[in-house]
Amino acid sequence: MSNRLLTATLLCVLSLVGCSGSGKHSDLDKKMSEARSKPQGVIEPLPVYPPAERFNYAAVALRSPFEAPAIITGDEKISGHAVPAPDQSRSKEPLELFSYAALSMVGTLSKNSKIWALIDDGAGGVHRVATGNYVGRNFGLITSVSGDEIEIMETVPDGKGGWINRPRTMAMEE
Repeated sequence: MSNRLLTATLLCVLSLVGCSGSGKHSDLDKKMSEARSKPQGVIEPLPVYPPAERFNYAAVALRSPFEAPAIITGDEKISGHAVPAPDQSRSKEPLELFSYAALSMVGTLSKNSKIWALIDDGAGGVHRVATGNYVGRNFGLITSVSGDEIEIMETVPDGKGGWINRPRTMAMEE
């Protein structure tokens, strides 16, 4: 048994010596030593940029760029956009007491294919509204409620004694 142990030890030592191969990787060793001898660079950290400011594009009150500009002399009303005056005798709904800018959509509810939107009034109250309800101070009639936005048609004065419709969209807050 001692001969076997001695033979096994001798084979292990010889195989380790055979694997060392002192001259096989001399070019690699030389290249690595050159790389280690060069000065180490310092990578500057990435600059810290302030977060991008959110911008809400709201050009619904402006002329569409695909329509020709209207020439108004001052005597006529805006043609094609005039609408009947809103019903001033109608009793106001609770969300008509708030400006449109103070309102925000915060959720939806649905039951049997009927969708209600949840609107935060900015004063601590959340109101449930559906198509046909009014919001904002400009006679804003809710025309459509979907899962992530409300479409509103406001009736505003045109500045010449008439009224025009102005579409608006209230999207869900993230």
